[in-house]
Amino acid sequence: MSVVNISSKEQFNSLLNSSYFVVADFYADWCGPCKAIAPVYDSLARQLTRPNHITFTKVNGDQQRDLAQAYSVRAYPTFLVFQNGRKIETVQGADPRKLNEVIQRLASEASKSDGAGGDAGEGNGANGGWLGAAVPKGYGDITDQVDLTGLELLNRDSERGMPRSLFETAKPSALSGKGKGKGKAEGGGSPDWVESDTDEQLMLYIPFQSNIKVHSLHVTSVPPAAGEDEDADDDELPMRPKTVSLYTNRSQVLGFDEADDIPAVQTVEIKPEDWDSKTATAKIDLRFVKFQNVTSLVVFFVDGDGDSEKLRVDRIRIIGEAGEKRTMGKLEKIGDEPGE
Repeated sequence: MSVVNISSKEQFNSLLNSSYFVVADFYADWCGPCKAIAPVYDSLARQLTRPNHITFTKVNGDQQRDLAQAYSVRAYPTFLVFQNGRKIETVQGADPRKLNEVIQRLASEASKSDGAGGDAGEGNGANGGWLGAAVPKGYGDITDQVDLTGLELLNRDSERGMPRSLFETAKPSALSGKGKGKGKAEGGGSPDWVESDTDEQLMLYIPFQSNIKVHSLHVTSVPPAAGEDEDADDDELPMRPKTVSLYTNRSQVLGFDEADDIPAVQTVEIKPEDWDSKTATAKIDLRFVKFQNVTSLVVFFVDGDGDSEKLRVDRIRIIGEAGEKRTMGKLEKIGDEPGE
């Protein structure tokens, strides 16, 4: 069968993680335009379905209300296209020409991306970008939910990258053979990582565009080996993070003294064996029940795995589930509204 009928949120999330592209047709049994365009959708699915690469699904919005709400589906039919678990395209209404255009473009992109996947090591994350570790079944890379304009990072070295560097989708330059740990961002410019300044601590405030559920964090750190950074003495080379404390739903960044007085939601110690030798990434598993309705995250890098006064972080990826956007524009009636 070319089209997969979705019977649960877990089934849908599993497909998002196992198929490079997923197309979802959100419909309702009582929706006239849904029935009119169904043959067009089914025909495209029969022609273009490719196992684990392009998957076509149908989601009954009345039966799967949690999915409809999670992806802000407010009119039927609505067609959503996902790449590596991230929504990249929306077609609202029974418009065969538009639907065919979007799906054919997707098929063309898919033909260029054979072999791209989400395996541990060097997979694809949000925006088809780089991931340093495997994403567990049922969850996705939701780093694109980070509100980059609201980021704050205390005690960073102003000459070593910007906070938003941590959330770039490109592979860290230090892993690309560009400068042996002194790599620059794509196209040159400032370093694409951050380092601490006066001591080894960093305090990062991450606001999100929606209420999210956080399953785990991927932290990448590629400190240079002795002799690779001519700008620093060997005893000043930055370390990888060791102790990380997490705080949720704060309205602003915490001060270092303030963090000492507030119990963390979770504190994690990253052991040397937790760092993947190929991707320089450690996966931090969280107590999922404590990270269910998160609007912001404070990540406090407390110390490092050595005696240096410097700490380095190259990338952070957020793994979990994205909810409905907290700020929504005016809704337009397209086709049939749910419940009509």
